Amino acid sequence: MDGIDYKILNILQKNARETASNISKEIHLSVSAVIERIRKMEETGLIKDYTIIVDEKKTGGEMTALMEVSLEHPRYFEGFAASIQDITSIVSCYYLTGDFDLLLKISCRNSEELEGMHRQIMSLEGVSDTRTHVVLKTVKNIYSAIPKP
Repeated sequence: MDGIDYKILNILQKNARETASNISKEIHLSVSAVIERIRKMEETGLIKDYTIIVDEKKTGGEMTALMEVSLEHPRYFEGFAASIQDITSIVSCYYLTGDFDLLLKISCRNSEELEGMHRQIMSLEGVSDTRTHVVLKTVKNIYSAIPKP
């Protein structure tokens, strides 16, 4: 990867539907060269998917919370990970170092739904503790960071 690839990635991250023609104008490279670079990044797996960022409030997720989860023992990790896959209110889950083992991002309608999610998570085998933080405002939201070259 070089600086041009990073520029292309940054443009696609802002708008995954941006045309190769517009990208070429912005970075001063031919359309065919832009298309070829994108194709190579897709083939090597650097670009995994193209996706959208949804305004969760417009889809009924009026409340966002971050829930830290502690497991009694690492042997419960696989079961926990499998258990949360079909819970649509959990939009992301990260395995962590530190005092808690996992961090869940939860999108729900209200505090009652969040309370139900808390009960559901606490009832999963191996969960020993949780700590929940309600998000007041999202200040920055990107899918993944692209380091500067």
